[in-house]
Amino acid sequence: MKKLIHKKIEDFLLYLEELRGYSLATITTYETALKEAMLYIELTDEEDVVYFNLMPYRLHIKDLNPKTISKKLSAIRSFVEYLNSDGMRVMLSSDESIKVATTLPKPIAHKYIMEALELADEREKLIVILLYTLGLRISELQMLELKDISDEWVRVMGKGSKQRDIPLIASTKKLIESYLHENSPKIYLLEDNDELLSQNALRYTITKVFKRVSLKVTPHQLRHSFATELLNSNAPIADVSELLGHASMATTQIYTKLGSALKLKNYNKAHPLGGVE
Repeated sequence: MKKLIHKKIEDFLLYLEELRGYSLATITTYETALKEAMLYIELTDEEDVVYFNLMPYRLHIKDLNPKTISKKLSAIRSFVEYLNSDGMRVMLSSDESIKVATTLPKPIAHKYIMEALELADEREKLIVILLYTLGLRISELQMLELKDISDEWVRVMGKGSKQRDIPLIASTKKLIESYLHENSPKIYLLEDNDELLSQNALRYTITKVFKRVSLKVTPHQLRHSFATELLNSNAPIADVSELLGHASMATTQIYTKLGSALKLKNYNKAHPLGGVE
């Protein structure tokens, strides 16, 4: 797909020169903008429609002068208009304005999580791993029901009763099976004396686990770690946004780092525990 788009860029530039009569300087500006953008834009082809996801590129150029940003995005929109008029079916996504958070979440490095897990008991380990490999909110972890856990997926009810399915990697599945073998929860995965484990109890567990390795960690930081690890391993921001249950990718973008070209990769390859059996 990338090769085809680059060929179409050359056709577009020729069109601007021969049919539109643009100056060499203007054509060079279009060429520079488009070739730069294609290093970051995510391309997907679904049912004969090519989608240009602008979010990674918008993040890359977010600190530029607003007028410069406008010109760069205008070049992309003109190119997409040309592609559609030339017979391709192309749509832009994440073309809306975005606001970038002034503060970034503080994820916990993978190695520190693993160090803490070495000192954790079975239930503690399960709680940490579920937050880290599923990216759950503490409320979502608390309300996780047995019926919503399958061999490959976990169904989560998020904010606003918004339902999402999250891949269940093999190592997490085995940990759940081991826990169920030793315990007998009735409705919810995490129960205490047949009653739902409280959010305070879950938070205390996380505090206790990481205090052993001299770290102060909150459940939400493990959710941040989930998102950051995936994005740093080139998982598409659209996929991570869906896994987190965000209403908009503009929320997910605070986890990204500037200059990273986000390319499509399998979830299990993106997460550091994905290959653990």
